[in-house]
Parts: sequence; structure tokens; C-alpha cells
Amino acid sequence: MKAGSQTDGSSTSELFKQARSWLEVDWRRLEKSFAGREDLFRGKRILVTGAAGFLGFNFLNFFSYLNTKEGEPVTVVAADNYVRGHPRWLLELANADPHLISKRCDITLPWQDTEMKFDFIIHAASIASPPVYRKFPLETLDANIVGLRHMLDLARQHDSGSLLYFSTSEIYGDPPPNEIPTKETYKGNVSCLGPRACYDESKRVGETLSAIYAQQYQVPVKIIRPFNNYGPGLRLADGRVLPDFSRDALNDRDIILYSDGSPTRTFCYSADALMGYLLALLSPHNGEPFNIGTEEPEISMRDVATLLLRVAGSNRKVVHQVSEEADYLIDNPNRRCPDLSKARNLLGYSPTVSLEEGLGRMLEWYKYYVELEEMIKD
Repeated sequence: MKAGSQTDGSSTSELFKQARSWLEVDWRRLEKSFAGREDLFRGKRILVTGAAGFLGFNFLNFFSYLNTKEGEPVTVVAADNYVRGHPRWLLELANADPHLISKRCDITLPWQDTEMKFDFIIHAASIASPPVYRKFPLETLDANIVGLRHMLDLARQHDSGSLLYFSTSEIYGDPPPNEIPTKETYKGNVSCLGPRACYDESKRVGETLSAIYAQQYQVPVKIIRPFNNYGPGLRLADGRVLPDFSRDALNDRDIILYSDGSPTRTFCYSADALMGYLLALLSPHNGEPFNIGTEEPEISMRDVATLLLRVAGSNRKVVHQVSEEADYLIDNPNRRCPDLSKARNLLGYSPTVSLEEGLGRMLEWYKYYVELEEMIKD
């Protein structure tokens, strides 16, 4: 099956059941790592903003997995503006789980619904794809600053047990070699005027907002700096590098690099990242940042493209072209690799999925379940 192939509506529910069963490998591994701490979500009410996105996919599917087990259910409100429509996976998940409530909202406006108080708030609403935030810089600023402010106020009003704020590894900018692997104490080397600044700088302001709310109002906000997450649920048309590579590989095309391929990154599989996020959400460490990712391998873009082709069983090549987008490489960091000492020591975070295994699972998701990404307008 080629990436992007379609199923008719009558077969979507069966495809969803297969996908849900396939994903249980990740959720069981995560549940084992949690060693019973997932029971802290039992009977709780959780708000997830940006629910239709990649992060929302993983949070919602994991909480719904917990609802298939014995014990009090987790009530989850899945909030999004759904401007592109509802993804099929979310519609199917809401049909399968009566404790999942889909709610349309604009995160840049104050929260209006007063019927439910939230024990946990997971603020994942953001424009995170570089091609998209370069196209919509003001909307990116509003979502990342105004939207966060509303969620911090909501957590304060509800006396919520914890709020999870997603910052980014991009706040480090382009660190010098002596700051790689990068600790949370590194203050960053970020352009405030370049084409990436709307995202990078708004996330930095978000950290400042979070720290102020923690200090002045004792809002239990946790700050996460993700490093290059990938895996099931990351839309094939997202615009980030691994979905782009996967689309080429699955359509039997050469992988195109719009650089010389030398910049390096570490890549963290989605279930490993989710473990770190949930450990942070349940931790007592308010108003301080945690790197969440993997420390190795730090791999070049050229080599990760070659590895993905090998995992896909493809004989295609990696080729280089010049991007038609003039700003494509401006302020693009040369290296990105986290120091995870703080997360390991204070959260007990320990990623386990190798890059090769993770790429294989991502490709399998795209090959068989990408149809569930289809957006349904309503």
C-alpha cells in the first residue's frame, strides 16, 4: 500500500481498530515504564489543547488505552480549533471512548466553559511545523504567548494539580560545540529577527510566563523542551523532515535534501517522549525546564535519510537540491543534542527505543494507517 492511499468510509472503523491494536505495543511499554504511576490519572479530568495534532494524538490515544483497563476512567477534553477539520482518528477515538469529549475552541481567547474543572492541563496547542510557522508568524506568536497565558489563568482558577507547557529545543538556537550536549542551563543563541524567530522567541517568552506564574501565583506549571519527536500520528504532510523523507521512501522516490546534509540531530520516538512528558506532569518541579529527547545517536540529515531508506527496504538514493524557499536554511542550527542528566535524575526518564526501531514503526504507521489522518470538515 502506497502512502496516501484511501479507504472508503465503511472500512475506516475496522482500520481504526487495527491501528489501535497496533499502537498497544507502545502503550504497554509506556505503562510498564510508569510502574503504576499511571493510576494517578484515574478519576481525573484532563484538558488537552492542540488535540488534533501530533502531541494530541499520543496523549489522547494513551489515556483512552488506560480507559480500556479496569479502574476509574480518565475524562479527557480534546480542545482544538479544528480549522482544518477533525482527523478521522480523533472521530473514531471519540466514538470508541465515551470519556473523551471533543471541544472546538480558539486558544487565543479566554476559556469560556465553566462546567468542568480540570485536574491536569496539557497545553500542546502550537504551530510547530517550520514551513507553517514561517507562513503564519503572527498566528504562531498568538498561539504560543496569548494561548499559554489563558491556560495559565485557567490552571490558577481551577487550582489544577499540574499544567504541562511545551517549549522547544529551538530556544537554544545554534549552540557552540562546548555546549553540546546541551544542558537546560544554557541560555541560548537565538535570532530575534530571523524567519524562525516567531516560533523560537515566543516559546522563550512562554517559559518566562510559566516561571512568573509559578513564582507569583504558585501555578504548578512544568516546562518541557522536546528534541525532534517523531512516530505514529505525525502527519505525513506535516512539513517536518522525517515525514518528508518517509513520503519519498514510501512513494519509491529519491529522498531530497535541501541542504548539504551535514547538520546533526537526535531523534526521539513518540512513546519515549510521551513517557518524559507524563513524568514531568506528575513531578513536583514547577517553573523549571526539562530536556526530553534522546542523547544518541547524534546523526546527520544525510545519514538519517540513508538509514530510513535502508529500513524501508528501498534502493533509492539521497539527492541534494536547492530549496525554492529563500528562508529555508536561515538560522537553521547545525547541531541539536540534549543533555538528559536532569530528566534522568529528577524524573526517572529513560528512553529505550532505538532510532532504527522507531523509524520502522513510523514507516509501518504511514504504510498502513495514514488514511486515519484524513480531515473531515464539519
